[in-house]
Amino acid sequence: MARAKLPPSVRQRRLGAELRRMREHADLSATRAGELFGATQSRISNIEAGSYAVSAERVRALARLYECADGQLVEALAEMTGGRTRGWWEEYREILPADALDLAELEHHAQTLRIASVIHIPGLLQTREHARVIIGDVVPALAPYEVEHRVSHRLKRQAVLHGSAPTPVTAVVHEAALKMGFGGPSVARDQLQYLIDCSEEAHLTVSVVPFGIGTFPGAGHGIVQFGGPLPQLDTVQLDTDHGSVFVDGEAQLAKYRTVLDRMEACALGPAKSRDLILHVMRSL
Repeated sequence: MARAKLPPSVRQRRLGAELRRMREHADLSATRAGELFGATQSRISNIEAGSYAVSAERVRALARLYECADGQLVEALAEMTGGRTRGWWEEYREILPADALDLAELEHHAQTLRIASVIHIPGLLQTREHARVIIGDVVPALAPYEVEHRVSHRLKRQAVLHGSAPTPVTAVVHEAALKMGFGGPSVARDQLQYLIDCSEEAHLTVSVVPFGIGTFPGAGHGIVQFGGPLPQLDTVQLDTDHGSVFVDGEAQLAKYRTVLDRMEACALGPAKSRDLILHVMRSL
């Protein structure tokens, strides 16, 4: 039996969007591009929507057609081809929301990660019990087996932090997240100890924005910047009550880079941040 066609992921849609921008920069319609490329207008449109798999050579051929002189961009886009990667996250298809799979795929391919969170410890740095408490309190309520699916998915995402080539991560956490006490003192202490342990890894930087710092940008929601092979191929995820929102427009990327820069500037350095986390942990 043939495998069902997978819907395009955020990463595939991003590849298509970059090819569309390239075509528009060349001042070609999809119809004219198809004629020059030997394809139909619908084929070009499907490629640009991310719903039709395109090979690396076809990306290079389209770039030549569009007279794109940015060789680094072309090769970075060529690396994004090959169809939807059937990574470990595919076992959760039709079990978890699609944005959860997109998040895991983006983390898997990211060159770097920058995370900012005010109320919650970032998911990549959560313990099993802490994650279970957080996920178990969502609205609408989940059945116990649904909670366990989401907990296991969250923990598997943490594979990017381990292994021979872990992804460099910078996480900025507000002091409020340290003092929420989710799950009670025992769970909270274990979570803070785990956060301290993570902060001592060479590829992990954990900085805390202390109370009393005053106002700062990005206080309203969690932000994650997935570093692409080139800055223009970065993606930003915004955490909302209705799920993840992924943005990649040039102006949006510039805005959220600035927000993350300013949040990091408000935070304590890694050593003082560890001291503060330890102080909060001992007070529980």
